[in-house]
Amino acid sequence: MKVLAVKGIKVPKEDKPREYITETPPEGEQAFEVPESAYYLRRVSDGDLVIVKPKKGA
Repeated sequence: MKVLAVKGIKVPKEDKPREYITETPPEGEQAFEVPESAYYLRRVSDGDLVIVKPKKGA
């Protein structure tokens, strides 16, 4: 799934706690690609991450 952090939040990556998901996607990308694991689903549920839907035609 593709996600972005909400404004002002940095979410540590599941297996790389010194790397973060931010509100700014990686260059050339629409969002951060992450697995649908319990960790990321919980962060979405908590409101720290938002799921980014693919743009039409992409």
